[in-house]
Amino acid sequence: MPLLTPTAQRLARALDGSILIEEIEAYLASLPAPARTPVPYVCPLGSTVQLWNAGYAVPRTTLLDRLARRPARPVPVTAAEHLRLASRYLLSAGWLQGALWDDAGRVCLLGAQAAVLAHGYGTAATVLTARTQLMEVLHATGRPTPSPDEYNDRPTTRQADIHLLLDRAANRALSLHL
Repeated sequence: MPLLTPTAQRLARALDGSILIEEIEAYLASLPAPARTPVPYVCPLGSTVQLWNAGYAVPRTTLLDRLARRPARPVPVTAAEHLRLASRYLLSAGWLQGALWDDAGRVCLLGAQAAVLAHGYGTAATVLTARTQLMEVLHATGRPTPSPDEYNDRPTTRQADIHLLLDRAANRALSLHL
């Protein structure tokens, strides 16, 4: 194989693009290193879906409950916890206007409270206290209504309004130690 002159070698490298690559690499090496900014870690596998009652004990029937053929005793919750559970239930099941529930499993405000009670969290007295807190918040914020359910079914009410109402009522119940 004949030896190429330096000019011929440079011409051959220019034709295959290696000179351009060398120039780009030299330019990039001359640039200052970029400052690294810390970013939050995001799991590549996604997040785990949690149940609406995560963090709360599941009502369990005892042997005596089974012998007496009665449901398990309800898990004691405060009115504030009941309101937060109702909000979480609404998030998982979906929100509805004009009916307690539908075939898809979506519920209204009253349906969410009934579902939380039916799943064994709190008593009827807890639900009554929680509904009283809902009415207090509605009246205190200038939205007097005969019931929280009427507020739920208004055409101007959105799901975010219901969650905000539940959150405010839960904070009020918590501050009153209910």
